[in-house]
Amino acid sequence: MITFIISLVALVLGYLIYGAIVERVMRPDDRETPAVRLADGVDYVALPTWKVFMIQFLNIAGTGPIFGAIMGMWFGPASYLWIVLGCIFAGAVHDFMSGMLSLRHDGANLPTLIGQYLGGGARNVMLVFTVLLLMMVGAVFVYSPAMILANMSGGDSTTIWWIVAIFAYYVIATLLPIDKIIGRVYPLFAIALLVMAAGLLVGLLVKMPHLPELWNMGDMSQWTGSQVVDGKDTLGISAFLSKNSLFPCMFITIACGAISGFHATQSPLMARCLKSERLARTVFYGAMITEGAVALIWATVSSYFFYYGGWKEIVSPEVVNDFMAQVQLADGKTLIQYFTAPEVVNLVCSGWLGVVGGTLAVLGVVAAPITSGDTAFRSARLIIAEALHFEQKSMVRRLTISVPLFVASLLLLIWQMENPNGFNVLWQYFGWSNQTLSVFTLWMITVYLAHNRKPYIITLIPAILMTTVCTTFLVVSPQAFGLKELLPWTVIAVIAVAVVWFALWLHKDRATSKL
Repeated sequence: MITFIISLVALVLGYLIYGAIVERVMRPDDRETPAVRLADGVDYVALPTWKVFMIQFLNIAGTGPIFGAIMGMWFGPASYLWIVLGCIFAGAVHDFMSGMLSLRHDGANLPTLIGQYLGGGARNVMLVFTVLLLMMVGAVFVYSPAMILANMSGGDSTTIWWIVAIFAYYVIATLLPIDKIIGRVYPLFAIALLVMAAGLLVGLLVKMPHLPELWNMGDMSQWTGSQVVDGKDTLGISAFLSKNSLFPCMFITIACGAISGFHATQSPLMARCLKSERLARTVFYGAMITEGAVALIWATVSSYFFYYGGWKEIVSPEVVNDFMAQVQLADGKTLIQYFTAPEVVNLVCSGWLGVVGGTLAVLGVVAAPITSGDTAFRSARLIIAEALHFEQKSMVRRLTISVPLFVASLLLLIWQMENPNGFNVLWQYFGWSNQTLSVFTLWMITVYLAHNRKPYIITLIPAILMTTVCTTFLVVSPQAFGLKELLPWTVIAVIAVAVVWFALWLHKDRATSKL
């Protein structure tokens, strides 16, 4: 718990200190924002600051900071370091800078910004890549909340109806003006999500459970040894870690709670709703810090759940007995396989917060992916419209772009449901694609800062880090090439290529600017 408390304090200090430093780099001023200058009543709509913050927070806080944090604790307390340092020095900077660049370029979407600073080829690649990612977000973020709602309302038989209801909501929210549904409903969803996080935080502070700390993270026997039943490692942590490298796999597993390329597709939505540039740090940097806090809370709850038999104190005796029976009957069954991330959410919220608090908490968890899914489709619509120069004030034009998007995402969703491991496969592709998108965004921002004689080091280091993460993941991950022995050489090679490429570009840019 000491590591957790220090981490929370570090996030707050990160916003106050490093957030102020990053803000001075861009120097927000009183120039007219796109929401005012280009108001169209559909996507460019000036909204109150607190609403913009709530919408941005929900846009970026999908299942990532919750499910990702739960799965990320498989790697132990090292997850705290990535959430805190990644959030302050990479994720929040990434979100703030992409939001500010969109503000300075008439609310431009990510592929347009990438095209301006990395070239037309990169723009075309990222146009296709971004739209595919957003369609995956729509498909992934339908299924997980539908499963949770089905568990609450009557079992697996109702899952399909929840999927239909959520997708119908996506269609309406994508097509209507942003202030009609998103501007009205999101603040309520955000309150539910924040109440959930606050309730769990209070629960942790009251219980003050004994958890592994950063200074004893090497003693993995405390993790696995406490859950051995009949000679079986019921946590399965040893087997998991033997197949997955902490670097880079942890950096992919914990995405949205530290840094996420998906966020750069959402920041332009709110750049079109801000009334003043001076609010950008609060909205973009602040929302990411808040998401990091949510990820920390769920990482700690997950740590308590899986360490030292904490799950036995959270779930009912019936569930404990049922699990013990299955461990003895099903050879190789592990706790992580038995309790999926959505089930951990249900059990923890109902076990700690009671019926009312648990229901509100689960609704907050459900709202997070749903509200990321609808804005994913909205972002995809606007990105395609910008590329094709289609105005979006007309409903007919909006439908022309949206209908093919919905059809493609439905086909992806059907494939996911028909394949037994479809969700996990799609999540892996989403996780890697998501972080790869952050690579392009960070390099775009770095080029912008360097070209304008600003301190580009603030994004150059995260850009090199994430480039290394995404490249080495393909090399070492069991889901890709599985060549763990090449990890050191891959890291060295990627860093060397990235540094040399940037040095050559910078030399050329400086020489050109003198002409």
